[in-house]
Amino acid sequence: MQGYVLSGEEGDRHSNGLLESLAGSSYRFGLNRQHRIAVLVPMSGSAGIWGPSCISCAQLAIAEINRENGIHGEILEPVFLNSDDAQVSALERELNVLVEDGTVSAVVSMCVSSVRQRLNKVLAGRVPFVYTPLYEGREHSPNVFTIGETPTDQLVPAIARLSVMLKARRWALIGNDYVWPRASHAIAKDCIAQHGGSIVFEGYVPFGLEEPAWLVERIAQSEPDIVLVSLVGQDAVEFNRVFGAMGLDRHMARFSPAMEENVLMATGAGNSRRLFVASSYFAALETDRAIAFRESYYGMHSETAPCLNSLGQSLYEGIQFYSSLVEQRYRGVCGPVAYDSARGGRFFSNDRKCAPTFLARADGHRFSILESLA
Repeated sequence: MQGYVLSGEEGDRHSNGLLESLAGSSYRFGLNRQHRIAVLVPMSGSAGIWGPSCISCAQLAIAEINRENGIHGEILEPVFLNSDDAQVSALERELNVLVEDGTVSAVVSMCVSSVRQRLNKVLAGRVPFVYTPLYEGREHSPNVFTIGETPTDQLVPAIARLSVMLKARRWALIGNDYVWPRASHAIAKDCIAQHGGSIVFEGYVPFGLEEPAWLVERIAQSEPDIVLVSLVGQDAVEFNRVFGAMGLDRHMARFSPAMEENVLMATGAGNSRRLFVASSYFAALETDRAIAFRESYYGMHSETAPCLNSLGQSLYEGIQFYSSLVEQRYRGVCGPVAYDSARGGRFFSNDRKCAPTFLARADGHRFSILESLA
């Protein structure tokens, strides 16, 4: 199928016409050369819950770009690869071959930071590497573009607001044991102290948290006012289900910078009371950009498509960012990169991005946006 490549075993499961619409409109404009990029999506493991939404949002970005003359007159064609942390060794080998032989000219990735750090070494600046989700900040590897939120964008203003709104002073911190939670929590601890709070529990667990009852019990014993949850995907689901089942939400709040609509629905309405999230995008956003994005997404995929969420949207804008970056380079334009996005904003550097951030509260199976944080 032209316009779509999916690597390995995943290709056998997903190559049943999923992306037939991607290149079709481009052929009407006479485009016949391919511009291939590797699109990395978690398709298994703790982050695999985000995979279907990420693929669907990537499809939309590619279809839109191809309708508008592709990448400088060439059809944009994705090579989808699994970015699961447990599969990173295979991903390193495959990406190295694809870059070495010139099959792909860029990498756009939704993956955890530990995977990004390993891929930085493999890619070594040979092609542009666009990293799309929220992350811990301070990424300055050559030819790497991080377009997502950092703790300064999310954690710092959210902690300041929740400390006042909930009168939260005693904080518990829990996350997966890798760079993003640990680095983010270091910033969070400073911010909590600045607002008169203290840390009563801090813990980190490997990916694959299947039996979290012991962890929830230890947190309960520390009697926090609020729990900062930096768990990935399905691990967050398992934690929040037990947290709700034990009734801790009656006297403890939860706050997460990474929870989105997939995790919320899997957690269940009964287990998500007093749960707050900070993000630059929610499916419930009613801005002009968000409404247009939602209409285009469901117009392409129908109402039964995977739910919209911040991490899927980040991959959409990562592909749009790459397209705009290439066009600017062709024209010799320097300066900030403006690109299509459901949230708006512009990219100046890895350390400076202009984009909104919102604080929301779980409300059944959706998020109710409370206020803008930035």
